[in-house]
Amino acid sequence: MAIADLFPAAEGILTLTVANKTDLIEQLADRAAARLGRPREEILEALQARERLGSTALGRGVAMPHTRIEGLTQPLAILARLTRGIEFDARDGEPVDLVFMVLWPEDASEGFLPALSNICKVLRDNQLPRQL
Repeated sequence: MAIADLFPAAEGILTLTVANKTDLIEQLADRAAARLGRPREEILEALQARERLGSTALGRGVAMPHTRIEGLTQPLAILARLTRGIEFDARDGEPVDLVFMVLWPEDASEGFLPALSNICKVLRDNQLPRQL
C-alpha cells in the first residue's frame, strides 16, 4: 500500500498545537474517532497501550503512533504537523514535530507491517519530513 493510499488528499495535513505527548495522542484519537464514527475511548486506549510498549518516535523529529483496531474495515492514517516540537521519548532526544498516526484493521494484520515499513522507508529521505 502506497503512502498516498493512507493519506488521501481530502484528509490533508493537520496543524496541531499540543502541550505534550498525552495531549497529542488524545487529539489524534478525537480526530480519528470523528472520521471513523467509532468511540474515542476505544482508539485512545489502543494508542496508549501501544505507546506503553515503547515510544513510537522514529527520530529526527518524527513519530508514528500506530495500533490495530478490532472491527475497523480499512486503514486510517492522519498526518499532523505540530506548531511546536514536543518531548516524545525519542532515542535521539529530539523533540517531535511531525506525526504519522496509523490505525489498522485487526483482521488485516498481513498488511500492517509492510505499510509501517513503507512509511519508514519514505521517511529515510531526509528532505521529505522537512518538506511536509
